Amino acid sequence: MEKKILLCIGRQVGSGAIQIAKLLSEELNIPLYDKEIISYAAEKSGYKSELFDKMDEKKNSSLFASFLGRSSNSQSVGFNSKVKNYMDNEDLFAIQSDAIRSIAEDGSAIFVGRCADYILREDPATISIFITADIEDRVKRVAERLGITEDSAQSHISQSEKKRTAYYNYYTFKQWGDSSSYDLCVNSSRLGLEGTAKFIIEYIKSYYKI
Repeated sequence: MEKKILLCIGRQVGSGAIQIAKLLSEELNIPLYDKEIISYAAEKSGYKSELFDKMDEKKNSSLFASFLGRSSNSQSVGFNSKVKNYMDNEDLFAIQSDAIRSIAEDGSAIFVGRCADYILREDPATISIFITADIEDRVKRVAERLGITEDSAQSHISQSEKKRTAYYNYYTFKQWGDSSSYDLCVNSSRLGLEGTAKFIIEYIKSYYKI
């Protein structure tokens, strides 16, 4: 696709957003970045991907150099001149943000989570979408995916979304899941995953005039 498209997808746990994003990627022929953002950030920064996994969409405390696999006297990736023996969340978020911007500079991309909508907010090619679903569908989907009971799935959703909310609100100064934070909010339970993907594609075509 010639026109640059930067699609940033926020989502509730169990909403089917990853499957929808994959359908959008296939239909629009645009690369999808979910966990791939972590691998890309690790490759570019030289730090282990496990470090980014540990803080992925979570607001954690500082992480020490023994985990990084680098010397405790290492510079902090150039984001400040002070020698540090740890990486804090702000350092990690800055690295991941640079990775997202670098990907976006190369052309069209679909990003899932990681505050990409905020990071790319000044790029006119950016459109942000939030995908939700009825709680019954979300619980069932998570229970099936993780092989757990629905009660456990309910608990998993609650805990995961508390962390995701804290992460997003802290770094974006917006409200995770609030309609005012996004260009489009859609409930995947209404049209199903394929129907939701088709609906979003029509919205994208109208938005980008393609």
